[in-house]
Formats: sequence, C-alpha cells, structure tokens
Amino acid sequence: MSAIRQTRAVVMERPGRAMLSTLDLTDAGDEDVVVDIAYSGISAGTERLLWSGRMPDFPGMGYPLVPGYESVGRVVEAGSRSGRIGGETVFVPGARCFGPVRGLFGGAAAQLVVPGGRALPIDETLGERGTLLALAATAAHAMADAAPPDLVVGHGVLGRLLARLTLAAGHAPPTVWESRASRRDGAVGYEVVDPAGDPRRDYHAIYDASGDAGLLDTLIGRLAPMGEIVLAGFYAGGAELCLPARLHARGAAALRRRVAAGGPCDRATADRRGRAVARRVDQPSPRCRGRRRGLPHGVRGP
Repeated sequence: MSAIRQTRAVVMERPGRAMLSTLDLTDAGDEDVVVDIAYSGISAGTERLLWSGRMPDFPGMGYPLVPGYESVGRVVEAGSRSGRIGGETVFVPGARCFGPVRGLFGGAAAQLVVPGGRALPIDETLGERGTLLALAATAAHAMADAAPPDLVVGHGVLGRLLARLTLAAGHAPPTVWESRASRRDGAVGYEVVDPAGDPRRDYHAIYDASGDAGLLDTLIGRLAPMGEIVLAGFYAGGAELCLPARLHARGAAALRRRVAAGGPCDRATADRRGRAVARRVDQPSPRCRGRRRGLPHGVRGP
C-alpha cells in the first residue's frame, strides 16, 4: 500500500486563528495533477473576510479551511488523462484535496492535487506575477459585453488591471480615482487623481473596484445621462442604493452587477460567469435599494 501523501498548508481553524498544519492529501487519479506550489497570493478582500468571520454565508462555507485561490507552481506528477505534462508551470485557482478540511479556496499549501483542467499553463518567467491571473480574469469578466470604463474607482490591484486592460484593448485612457496619496503611483498611460479634485459629472461608464458600497450614491451623481456603473469589487455587507429624484431628470442609469464566477482555467464556469444583472431606473424613487451578496473574485461554490 502506497504511503499517504501529505502537505503543509495554511489552515484557518476559526475566525481570528490560523496556523501551518500538516494535512493528508487525497489520492491523485488519472485526470489529476500534483503541483508543487511556489507562490500563493493573499487577497485583501476574501482572506480578510475569512479571517474576521465576516464572509457572507454560501454553500460549503465553514471552518476549518485552507484559504487561497491565487497559486502558481510546477506539475510534478501528471495523470494519463490530465491533459498536462510534468514540469509545466501552472496557475491553480484553489483546490479541494484536504479531506475533512475545506478548501476555501484551497490554494495556500505547499502541494496540491487538482484536476488537470483546473491547472492553467503559464509562462514560467511570470514567476510570482502569475498569481495576478485571478484578478486579471475578474477585470476581464467585468468588462465583457460592457462599455469600457472612463472612470475606475480605486487604484488597488484590480483597479490597475482594469485601467491597463482598457488601454490594451485600444480604448481611451480612463481616469482613476484614489483617495489615498500613497496608492496613486504606478500609473502607466492613465491619470490617477484625488476624487475630491475631480469636477466631472459626465462619466458614461464607471467601474467601482474599491469594494465600498457606500459610494454608490456618489457615483450615480457623476454619471452622464444613460450612464452605467459596473460593480467589479466584492461587497461584504451588500450594496445599498437610494436613488434621488433628480436621477429621473438626468435619464435612466443602468446599474450592472458583475461577479466573475469561475477562474480563468474553469471554462464551463467562466461561460456562466454571473452575467450582469442590469436594472434600468425609469421611475424616481426615494427609497430604491439594490443589494448584492456574491462569491469572491474567481470563485464558485463547492
């Protein structure tokens, strides 16, 4: 009988408590690959919510868990039907290979067993930058079938990717809002400004990458008639909206919710990637609310 394969992994036992633990791995089958992980990103949104215990409930949620969905490593074993070969550098959007310990989303471990279809080959020269693929997919899904942004809110990693993908697609450079001076550097080909100093109120497509649901009313006031807001972030407490009566006079605004469900190497899920729910506001209402509770970037429920 072969020895049980084990790995070292980050385990959150409960909110506020995490440790490195040795866990048994499930056996690899013909369609699986075994990946030695070199880099694993930490999400300031998802992992922080899991750590604090504020993650909204969804099917499969619970502790103990192994976090992480931004991992890069090398294939050390490839099943005969996995579609992968040994030695490939791959991006892995998480795994569920830890027996009774949940994989939410299971990427923060030294070694993983995953279906070959979830291991996406990438150029090995990307190194640790390969962990950005999950957020790059989120940005690409947010922009799919929508007007390109002329305003991006937030100059974190997702905001930077939205701006750079806009330029890469040949569109005009967007304006990027960032209230923290320390995060305004690093712009290439676009301008990052303090929102307090921006007088514009005619943006046609505003992409929020801040995750601050409290900005919605402010952003609506910056829209041109028939403008659109795309919620590209994750809103832990739900997004609330109170539409002022003046919105009717300015024209209806389309509010899109986009959840990038499924990582870039999960094609079936990517095709169902939480298509935008567009709502046209044709009647003024002083107490109109829209709530959003969704899965984090690049994630589907177990």
